[in-house]
Amino acid sequence: MQSKATPERRDVAASHPIAELLACPPAVGNMLNASAESIEFDAGDILFQQNDLCRGLYVPISGYLVRKAARLDARLTLGTVRAGEVVELAAMLGDARHTYTLIGQSKGTAMRLPKEALQRAFELYPTLRMQLLEELAREVSRAYGMCCVAKLSGLRRRPTASLQAETDSR
Repeated sequence: MQSKATPERRDVAASHPIAELLACPPAVGNMLNASAESIEFDAGDILFQQNDLCRGLYVPISGYLVRKAARLDARLTLGTVRAGEVVELAAMLGDARHTYTLIGQSKGTAMRLPKEALQRAFELYPTLRMQLLEELAREVSRAYGMCCVAKLSGLRRRPTASLQAETDSR
Protein backbone atom coordinates (compact mmCIF):
# COMPACT_ATOMS: atom_id res chain seq x y z
CA MET A 1 0.00 0.00 0.00
CA GLN A 2 1.30 3.39 -0.95
CA SER A 3 1.08 6.19 1.52
CA LYS A 4 0.09 9.56 0.21
CA ALA A 5 2.42 12.33 1.19
CA THR A 6 0.38 15.16 2.54
CA PRO A 7 1.88 18.57 2.05
CA GLU A 8 2.80 20.23 5.31
CA ARG A 9 0.55 23.19 6.00
CA ARG A 10 2.36 26.24 7.18
CA ASP A 11 0.57 28.91 9.11
CA VAL A 12 1.43 32.06 7.16
CA ALA A 13 0.72 34.20 10.22
CA ALA A 14 3.13 32.24 12.47
CA SER A 15 6.13 34.22 13.64
CA HIS A 16 9.54 33.35 12.29
CA PRO A 17 12.77 32.90 14.26
CA ILE A 18 15.09 35.89 14.42
CA ALA A 19 17.79 34.03 12.45
CA GLU A 20 15.34 33.52 9.59
CA LEU A 21 14.14 37.13 9.69
CA LEU A 22 17.67 38.50 9.60
CA ALA A 23 19.01 36.00 7.06
CA CYS A 24 21.41 37.97 4.89
CA PRO A 25 24.84 37.69 3.27
CA PRO A 26 27.73 37.16 5.72
CA ALA A 27 29.15 40.68 5.31
CA VAL A 28 25.79 42.26 6.18
CA GLY A 29 25.26 39.81 9.06
CA ASN A 30 28.71 40.58 10.46
CA MET A 31 28.01 44.32 10.26
CA LEU A 32 24.71 43.86 12.15
CA ASN A 33 26.37 41.62 14.75
CA ALA A 34 29.14 44.17 15.32
CA SER A 35 26.61 46.98 15.83
CA ALA A 36 24.27 45.06 18.19
CA GLU A 37 23.99 46.56 21.66
CA SER A 38 23.23 44.56 24.79
CA ILE A 39 20.79 46.15 27.23
CA GLU A 40 20.38 44.79 30.76
CA PHE A 41 17.15 45.66 32.53
CA ASP A 42 15.45 45.12 35.88
CA ALA A 43 11.78 44.99 36.81
CA GLY A 44 10.29 48.44 36.24
CA ASP A 45 13.02 49.63 33.84
CA ILE A 46 11.71 51.30 30.69
CA LEU A 47 13.50 50.21 27.52
CA PHE A 48 11.67 52.77 25.42
CA GLN A 49 8.78 55.16 25.94
CA GLN A 50 5.66 55.63 23.82
CA ASN A 51 6.11 58.54 21.36
CA ASP A 52 9.93 58.53 21.61
CA LEU A 53 11.82 58.25 18.33
CA CYS A 54 12.58 54.65 17.43
CA ARG A 55 16.29 53.87 17.86
CA GLY A 56 16.25 50.37 16.36
CA LEU A 57 14.86 46.86 16.67
CA TYR A 58 14.80 45.19 20.07
CA VAL A 59 15.04 41.45 20.69
CA PRO A 60 14.62 40.16 24.26
CA ILE A 61 17.21 37.51 25.13
CA SER A 62 16.07 36.72 28.68
CA GLY A 63 13.62 38.01 31.25
CA TYR A 64 10.10 39.29 30.85
CA LEU A 65 8.88 42.51 29.28
CA VAL A 66 5.42 44.04 28.97
CA ARG A 67 3.97 46.44 26.40
CA LYS A 68 1.85 49.30 27.77
CA ALA A 69 0.19 52.17 25.95
CA ALA A 70 -1.93 55.22 26.57
CA ARG A 71 -4.84 55.45 24.13
CA LEU A 72 -7.37 58.26 24.38
CA ASP A 73 -7.84 58.55 28.15
CA ALA A 74 -7.05 54.93 29.01
CA ARG A 75 -3.90 53.07 29.96
CA LEU A 76 -3.71 49.66 28.32
CA THR A 77 -1.55 46.61 28.82
CA LEU A 78 -0.97 45.26 25.33
CA GLY A 79 0.72 42.03 26.38
CA THR A 80 4.03 40.47 27.17
CA VAL A 81 7.08 40.01 24.99
CA ARG A 82 8.80 36.64 24.82
CA ALA A 83 12.50 35.97 24.32
CA GLY A 84 13.36 35.96 20.64
CA GLU A 85 10.51 38.22 19.51
CA VAL A 86 11.42 41.19 17.36
CA VAL A 87 9.99 44.31 18.98
CA GLU A 88 8.76 47.47 17.24
CA LEU A 89 8.99 46.48 13.60
CA ALA A 90 6.32 49.04 12.73
CA ALA A 91 8.21 51.95 14.30
CA MET A 92 11.53 50.89 12.78
CA LEU A 93 10.26 50.22 9.27
CA GLY A 94 8.00 53.24 9.28
CA ASP A 95 10.76 55.55 10.52
CA ALA A 96 8.38 56.64 13.23
CA ARG A 97 7.90 56.94 16.95
CA HIS A 98 7.24 54.12 19.37
CA THR A 99 3.56 53.24 19.62
CA TYR A 100 3.84 51.86 23.16
CA THR A 101 6.16 51.74 26.17
CA LEU A 102 8.27 48.62 26.80
CA ILE A 103 8.84 47.88 30.48
CA GLY A 104 10.85 45.16 32.24
CA GLN A 105 8.80 42.80 34.41
CA SER A 106 11.86 40.97 35.69
CA LYS A 107 15.63 41.12 35.40
CA GLY A 108 16.77 40.31 31.87
CA THR A 109 18.72 41.22 28.77
CA ALA A 110 17.68 42.52 25.37
CA MET A 111 19.60 43.21 22.21
CA ARG A 112 19.12 46.37 20.17
CA LEU A 113 20.03 46.55 16.49
CA PRO A 114 20.58 50.29 15.98
CA LYS A 115 18.51 52.04 13.36
CA GLU A 116 21.58 53.34 11.51
CA ALA A 117 23.04 49.83 11.13
CA LEU A 118 19.71 48.45 9.93
CA GLN A 119 19.36 51.29 7.39
CA ARG A 120 22.85 50.46 6.08
CA ALA A 121 21.93 46.75 5.92
CA PHE A 122 18.78 47.64 3.91
CA GLU A 123 20.95 49.55 1.42
CA LEU A 124 23.41 46.66 1.08
CA TYR A 125 20.75 43.94 1.01
CA PRO A 126 17.23 45.28 0.18
CA THR A 127 15.73 41.79 0.63
CA LEU A 128 16.25 42.18 4.39
CA ARG A 129 13.77 45.07 4.52
CA MET A 130 11.24 42.95 2.61
CA GLN A 131 11.70 40.03 5.03
CA LEU A 132 11.00 42.35 7.96
CA LEU A 133 7.98 43.89 6.19
CA GLU A 134 6.61 40.37 5.69
CA GLU A 135 7.07 39.68 9.41
CA LEU A 136 5.26 42.93 10.23
CA ALA A 137 2.34 41.76 8.06
CA ARG A 138 2.30 38.43 9.94
CA GLU A 139 2.40 40.33 13.25
CA VAL A 140 -0.61 42.42 12.22
CA SER A 141 -2.42 39.28 11.05
CA ARG A 142 -1.78 37.52 14.39
CA ALA A 143 -3.00 40.55 16.33
CA TYR A 144 -6.13 40.79 14.18
CA GLY A 145 -6.81 37.08 14.66
CA MET A 146 -6.42 37.37 18.43
CA CYS A 147 -8.70 40.40 18.47
CA CYS A 148 -11.38 38.54 16.49
CA VAL A 149 -11.19 35.51 18.78
CA ALA A 150 -11.47 37.72 21.87
CA LYS A 151 -14.39 39.60 20.39
CA LEU A 152 -16.21 36.41 19.39
CA SER A 153 -15.67 34.77 22.77
CA GLY A 154 -17.06 37.90 24.43
CA LEU A 155 -20.13 37.76 22.19
CA ARG A 156 -20.78 34.15 23.10
CA ARG A 157 -20.71 34.87 26.82
CA ARG A 158 -23.06 37.83 26.83
CA PRO A 159 -26.76 37.03 26.47
CA THR A 160 -28.69 39.39 24.26
CA ALA A 161 -31.13 41.82 25.85
CA SER A 162 -34.17 39.89 24.58
CA LEU A 163 -32.80 36.58 25.89
CA GLN A 164 -31.99 38.20 29.24
CA ALA A 165 -35.54 39.65 29.50
CA GLU A 166 -37.03 36.27 28.63
CA THR A 167 -34.87 34.55 31.24
CA ASP A 168 -35.75 37.15 33.88
CA SER A 169 -39.50 36.79 33.27
CA ARG A 170 -39.39 33.04 33.96
